[in-house]
Amino acid sequence: MVLSERQKGILKFIADFMRKHGYPPTIREIGDEVGISSTSVVNYNLGILERAGHIERDREISRGIRLPGGLASLGGRIQIPLCGRIAAGDPLPIPDDSFPTETIELTRDILKEEEGLYALEVKGDSMIDALVHDGDIVIMKHQKEAENGEMVAVWLRDRGETTLKKIYHEGQRVRLQPANPLLEPIYVHPADVEIQGKVMVVIRRLQPSLS
Repeated sequence: MVLSERQKGILKFIADFMRKHGYPPTIREIGDEVGISSTSVVNYNLGILERAGHIERDREISRGIRLPGGLASLGGRIQIPLCGRIAAGDPLPIPDDSFPTETIELTRDILKEEEGLYALEVKGDSMIDALVHDGDIVIMKHQKEAENGEMVAVWLRDRGETTLKKIYHEGQRVRLQPANPLLEPIYVHPADVEIQGKVMVVIRRLQPSLS
């Protein structure tokens, strides 16, 4: 497939952006760079690049563009985009682009996988018995299925909100179980649950001592 000059420019910008930042640009950032005000026009051109095999896309996340070969690497390190906050407590919406310029850098001895990874900052203490505290960072692997007992990010369609909990499939309902004895589980219909990813690594953010 022959690319237009505009599509070549978009592809070059994506590659340059990922080399510089370690994560892909948003659709709006692409449009601003190449002078396209309409996100639908950007999407149209990204669709052509995807069909031609130049990029891969995950439309469920805001920075879902990938180049064949995975995330940008720095020697023995990988950089993972920090995409927003997630509630470990009462569910709350995640902004699409809360941390547009931040990344988390990990060594490959901590996490060897690269595909489909993103990071979220935890808000709340509902998972403290699973050693996930307020302010910690969780490294997520994007996937839409999970086994019972896995800690996942779940989008609750009926509430328009997301939460971090352990998931249990119980027939006609899904139980989202906190790891805090003071909190009750959330029960929802399976049709209202969309799994967005599984926790792979927890990064503790130690609070400074007040003494």
